[in-house]
Amino acid sequence: MYDPDAGFPGVVVELGYTDVPAAVAWLARVFGFREILRQTVDGTVCHADLHTGAGVVMLAKVSERLTTPPTGVPAVAQVIVWVDDVDKHYARSRAEGARTLHEPRDKPWGLRQYLALDHENHLWEFTQHVRNVPATEWGATTFA
Repeated sequence: MYDPDAGFPGVVVELGYTDVPAAVAWLARVFGFREILRQTVDGTVCHADLHTGAGVVMLAKVSERLTTPPTGVPAVAQVIVWVDDVDKHYARSRAEGARTLHEPRDKPWGLRQYLALDHENHLWEFTQHVRNVPATEWGATTFA
């Protein structure tokens, strides 16, 4: 299952949640993710994999290895998920209770994006490609 040669993503993020089944339910309802794997040890769900439509995100029970982000401080990372229609996704996530930080915005690099926090304070960016813009037009340099 976890074979990049068979199509599994080569880079995957794993996030800590205090209650993995509740996180699966929330992320499926609010962001439209789909559970593809669940691991239970001694009656406790300790891990789940979710398909985001564009990739996979893993959820793990909070432990000494992973924790949830504190409330009220800047995030140390954000998960970026590509979607087909960012405005539609934004409307759904708002209707289902996501704490959005701003409405979808067009960015100089050709993407339309919005930010949201989930129920345990993980930061998510949902993005849609809208046009190709040369990197030099928005102040970036590319390297071969």
